[in-house]
Amino acid sequence: MARPFYYGGQAVIEGVMMRGRKHLAIAVRRTSDEIITVTKRLPTIYTGSLRRTPLVRGIIMLVETFILGLQSLLYSADVFTGEEEVKGKSAMLWGAVAFGLVMGLVLFLAIPLAITWAVDPYIGSDRVSNLVDGVIRLVIVITYIGSIGLIPGIGRVFGYHGAEHKVVNAYEAGADMEVNEVRRYTTAHPRCGTGFLLIVLVIAIIAFTFLGRPPIYERFLWRLLLLPVIAAVSYELMRLGAEHAKHGIVRTLFAPGLALQALTTRQPDDQQLEVGISALKAVIEADALDAEATET
Repeated sequence: MARPFYYGGQAVIEGVMMRGRKHLAIAVRRTSDEIITVTKRLPTIYTGSLRRTPLVRGIIMLVETFILGLQSLLYSADVFTGEEEVKGKSAMLWGAVAFGLVMGLVLFLAIPLAITWAVDPYIGSDRVSNLVDGVIRLVIVITYIGSIGLIPGIGRVFGYHGAEHKVVNAYEAGADMEVNEVRRYTTAHPRCGTGFLLIVLVIAIIAFTFLGRPPIYERFLWRLLLLPVIAAVSYELMRLGAEHAKHGIVRTLFAPGLALQALTTRQPDDQQLEVGISALKAVIEADALDAEATET
C-alpha cells in the first residue's frame, strides 16, 4: 500500500502556496477581490527518488523551501498588485536568497558565538560554554520571530499561514473543503516550518556541546558544516513526530513547537480560508490529472 502524501505549503502575499506530489499551486486574492489560482509542475529534483530518501530529503527540503518559497512570494506580489513580471526577477530571487543566507548566518550563528566568546573567560566548562551559545541562539531566534509579527502588514501574512494550516488539518481529517468546516480546525500543525526550526535549534544545542572550545573561527566553521546534518536529522524527527502525533508522549515532546507557531500564525478570516482552500483543491486536482495521464 502506498504511503499517503502529506500536503503542505506556506503563506505568500495575500495568498497561499500549496506543495503537492508533482505540482504546486498558488492562490492569491487580488485587490479586485478575485482569486487567481495557478498550478505549476515541480522540477524533478523536488519530486524524484532523492526527495524521498531519508536524511537527504531534509536537505533538499531546505533548498526547496528557499527557492520555491521566494518564487511564490514574487509571483504573489505581481498578482496582487496586477503588475506584469519584473524584468530581472531571477537576479532578484537569487539576490534575496544570498542576502537571507548571509543574514541568517550572522544573526543565528555569528552573533550568539561572539557573545559566548566574550563571556568565555568566566565559564569553566566547555560543555557549559556551548550550552550558553545554544541558549543565546534560541533566545535570539524566538525574539526575532516574535518581532516580525509587529511589522505592519505581516499580520495578514500570518493570517494566511493560519489558513494554510487549517486547510491542511481539515483535509487530513477528511473534512469537506468548505469554509464553515475548515474554520473549526486549529492553526497549529506538526509539520510547520516554525516547529521544524525549534527542532533544529534543540538538536544543535545537543550536537554542539561535544565540540569543545577551539578558536572562535573553528567553532563557527564546525557549526556551519554541521548545519546540513542537523537539518537532515531534524526533518526526520519532525516527520516521525507528525506520523505519530496522536500518541501522548509525542504530543508532549512536540508541544513547544506547536506553541511557538502562535507567533507565526493568526486566526484567518473567511476570505483567507477561501484562498487556502482554492490552493489545496488546485494542487490535488493537478496531481490527480497527472496520475491519470500516467496510468493511461
